[in-house]
Amino acid sequence: MLEELRNAARKVQGERELRGLMVDCRQLMSERGEANRVAIARQLPARYGDLSDEQRHAFFERLAHDFSLDPAAVLRSAQAYAKDPDAGNLLRLTQLAEPPRQELLRGINRSAGGTAGIVAMRRALLARLEKRPELQAVDADFRHLLSSWFNPGFLQLERVDWNSPAQPLEQIIRHEAVHQIDGWDDLRRRLQPDRRCLAFVHPQLPREPLIFVEVALLPEMPAAIAPLIDKASEPVPPKQFKVAAFYSISNCQPGLRGVSMGNFMIKQVAEELQRELPQLRTFCTLSSIPGFASWLRAGAPCPGLTKERAARLVQAQATLRAHGGADPAALANAHALRKLGREATEALLRLCAFYLG
Repeated sequence: MLEELRNAARKVQGERELRGLMVDCRQLMSERGEANRVAIARQLPARYGDLSDEQRHAFFERLAHDFSLDPAAVLRSAQAYAKDPDAGNLLRLTQLAEPPRQELLRGINRSAGGTAGIVAMRRALLARLEKRPELQAVDADFRHLLSSWFNPGFLQLERVDWNSPAQPLEQIIRHEAVHQIDGWDDLRRRLQPDRRCLAFVHPQLPREPLIFVEVALLPEMPAAIAPLIDKASEPVPPKQFKVAAFYSISNCQPGLRGVSMGNFMIKQVAEELQRELPQLRTFCTLSSIPGFASWLRAGAPCPGLTKERAARLVQAQATLRAHGGADPAALANAHALRKLGREATEALLRLCAFYLG
């Protein structure tokens, strides 16, 4: 009985906190004084952080319903613009076609800590989308605004090395998504002079890497990933740096999923390395090939091939099976790959070329 009373009291308190948060959101939308808007916005991330998981879900539902478009007003404005497509009608239509929650998020973003708060909100929102697809429109607004606030013009490229503060180093260990870092000794090897770790940071999230890339500086193009991530390997002398091999890129902020930063980052890192080390002539990558193993297990389907190319595909499959590659699932194991002979390895490469083509 006592526990039931406590649960009821917590629920009442949570509902009270949610109502207070929504009152502040509406006040932020109606307030015209900039100083007052900033003061209100400053409180919102903390008030959101105090909500229970259930109340946070209710908060997103309120964003979906209470801060959405007015369909009738949009329709009237669209009809007015269709009848008279002048600048005034276009301006009114574009204003009405933007959900009010976008302006709410902009207001929160103007306050200290607002950007980090919005990234945290989206992280929680993303965890709910699979079961609550009706929140996708809310996520689209978050993603639209975050893509503007985290565009490359606002990001700073910083090198992470062994002398960097502990916080970004811990983030690198925690968020390495391609080749897990096995503790501080492993991290130390990846930050030696023949390695580079560079991260994008945002002025509003100091010492918080958003995304980072790892690069190995080598005398020649690598044939495998294992030697690059071997924490017992010896560093390569700087005079032998001729190749930059990109071997990992990881996102540190789940709330920024879908916000494009990776492609631009790789290009900027390549330019930065070229300026630092003019002797570099070759840039390459060692990356996994998503879906390739499943494609092999499905029989390597390639519809639409000419008879000649289809015959080469069948021959490559037969060669792989005959020389130790009968079980495609086993090929995901590095030891099994090393045991493949020359003919099987060449057949596997031909199949990969078919898959990528």
